[in-house]
Amino acid sequence: MTTDDAADPAPGSALRLPLALPGQRIGLFGGSFDPPHAGHLTLSLMAIRRLRLDAVWWLVTPGNPLKDHAPGALARRLAAAEAMANDPRIVVTAVEASMKTRYTADTLAILARRLAGVKLVWLMGADNLCQFHRWRHWRQIAQTMPIAVYDRPASTFRAMASPAAQALARFRLDESDAALLPGHATPAWVFLHGPRVAMSSTALRAGSIKESARS
Repeated sequence: MTTDDAADPAPGSALRLPLALPGQRIGLFGGSFDPPHAGHLTLSLMAIRRLRLDAVWWLVTPGNPLKDHAPGALARRLAAAEAMANDPRIVVTAVEASMKTRYTADTLAILARRLAGVKLVWLMGADNLCQFHRWRHWRQIAQTMPIAVYDRPASTFRAMASPAAQALARFRLDESDAALLPGHATPAWVFLHGPRVAMSSTALRAGSIKESARS
């Protein structure tokens, strides 16, 4: 926990597990959301439509082990994510903070147990597939729940040539069968094409830093 997080704690409601009923189809989309942007929203709405999801949960994480900087205060990131989501089918939560998990594999294992009967799908951008093999227990993640990968600018070919994509190639569903992914036996994944938003939280933070330097 950073000093900012201690001074700006997340609201208690965001730390509780959102309601989900057996049989529902829910996409889990994790990240720092520092800040959230239109790309997050585009991916979520596309997943809802193409995978026929009932909801997408934005799992706003306390931190990211693969990044060398600490994110901003959790409460502020949650508030910004709520404002960006602007859709009743998108649920913003910080439940990972209450579970005190550090790695995605651990978070998803707990959620899979707590939400038995719910058809969960892990969502991520193609840029993350490029480095998925670096994630802790990434093969366990693929065994825990199906994965939907959304195309991102400049990531398409690198993602499909990545070690994880090659290792999981025989478990890839055709994009036309994307709606079969929730509840599918694991491992299973699909690569979704659609409108690509050339925007990232890293670029937005860099722009803010530059603006601050000029002011």
